[in-house]
Amino acid sequence: MKTRKQALTFGLSFPDTYQDAPFHDTNWQLVRYKGNDKAFLWTYEKDGLVNLNVKVDPDKAVFWRNMYPSVVPGYHQNKEHWNTIILDGSIPDRDVKLMIRESYDLISDCPSKRIYEAVKKIPYGRVATYADIAELAGDRKMARAVGNALHKNPDPDNIHCYRVVNAKGELAGGFAFGGAEVQAKLLEAEGVEVIGGVVDLKRFRWQET
Repeated sequence: MKTRKQALTFGLSFPDTYQDAPFHDTNWQLVRYKGNDKAFLWTYEKDGLVNLNVKVDPDKAVFWRNMYPSVVPGYHQNKEHWNTIILDGSIPDRDVKLMIRESYDLISDCPSKRIYEAVKKIPYGRVATYADIAELAGDRKMARAVGNALHKNPDPDNIHCYRVVNAKGELAGGFAFGGAEVQAKLLEAEGVEVIGGVVDLKRFRWQET
């Protein structure tokens, strides 16, 4: 990988990304993640070569710098969390792409994304509590954030938020799923018994082992 076009094309191959040129200087072309509008790939020309700034886990920043002389501390960015990749042809494409991919993963790892991925794990015919999902998403204390994220569900066909109930097994308010009794009907269609708006957690609760 030697050109800006190649780098941008690869950056834009990741889900929910877009290109941006936020500065008056068109030399800077960025790729951002739509989920939070943060840039994970900065491209610019410096000293006659295309440079890429990528976010990096601090523990791996020095690893990449030691691996390749053309990977240096981030130009104009936090040196602990960003590296600059100089596209001088000395770094194999697979490792350039790996560093870009790692940057994307770091930038796109937001709580809502982790919550939605956790909800997708709930099997057909089972339920989980808000706290269960929060724990799967990395922080049991953010159970309230789970509720907020599910009310904004961007993909109901694949993120089955009706399988999430409160700590007592109680269903959400009717408005959350498009109308009264909708959540109950969706669960009952999967064989989950709902009595008085409550699911028996001892029978139907799923917890990842």
